[in-house]
Amino acid sequence: MPHLKLDNNEYTLFYQVWGSGQPLVLIAGLGYDHWMWHKMIPLLAEHLQVIAFDNRGVGQSDKPAGPYSAPLLAADTAGLIEALDIGPTAVMGHSMGGFIAQELTLSRPELVGKLILSATNFGGPRHIPVTQEALAVLTDMQSDPIERLRRGILISCAPGFGERHPEIVQEWLDYRMRNPILPAPYQAQLAIGMALMSEAACFEHRLKDVHVPALILFGEHDKVVPPGNADLLASQISDSTVEILANAGHFFPFEVPQQATSAIVRFLLG
Repeated sequence: MPHLKLDNNEYTLFYQVWGSGQPLVLIAGLGYDHWMWHKMIPLLAEHLQVIAFDNRGVGQSDKPAGPYSAPLLAADTAGLIEALDIGPTAVMGHSMGGFIAQELTLSRPELVGKLILSATNFGGPRHIPVTQEALAVLTDMQSDPIERLRRGILISCAPGFGERHPEIVQEWLDYRMRNPILPAPYQAQLAIGMALMSEAACFEHRLKDVHVPALILFGEHDKVVPPGNADLLASQISDSTVEILANAGHFFPFEVPQQATSAIVRFLLG
């Protein structure tokens, strides 16, 4: 399994490559390693060279002390792109990964050819926050851990997803049991979003400097990052297209992988 040394050989990043053709780098969300893309990777790899990696703090990458920041993890991603010599490449960031993708595009524009912002926002005081319904579930620290995890999965997906796909929910739970979220790295990653909450730190006013085509991709039932954020992002990125995926929530890579893959392939190769 390939590992890349970064930060003057101080830090090891784990990555994998599938398929061939135009490259696409996938940046996972808070607390997830490259497994979060496992339903989409085989579909994407039929058309593209897909590169997925574990952000620092999760999976098989190193877990140095935090807090982390969007510039720090964007530098990790830039190091991977440079090491593989694939820039300018298409980059897709989901949720927290969208913060990293925005920072990468702004700070290292020569490395990014096309941008996909997935279930994310630009931070600051004018983004649309998590719904109160989802917040109540995701911040519950009192109930049984397994039940809490199950409820977190269900609130993050479209209504009825758990009833329609109990096998996916169980697979998800099994993954989390094998790969529990470690408190310190999780808090280190959580700091990425928290640091973008102020007017001065957010991406909103910087996005006018994004000069590559952008696809903004959301699930219509996202309660974690409500889909109204898609239009807010598009209003700041001149060459952008919004696509809302039907019957999907925040974790559309699990819920509607074929639908999401079709949107991405159309954007990159159409």
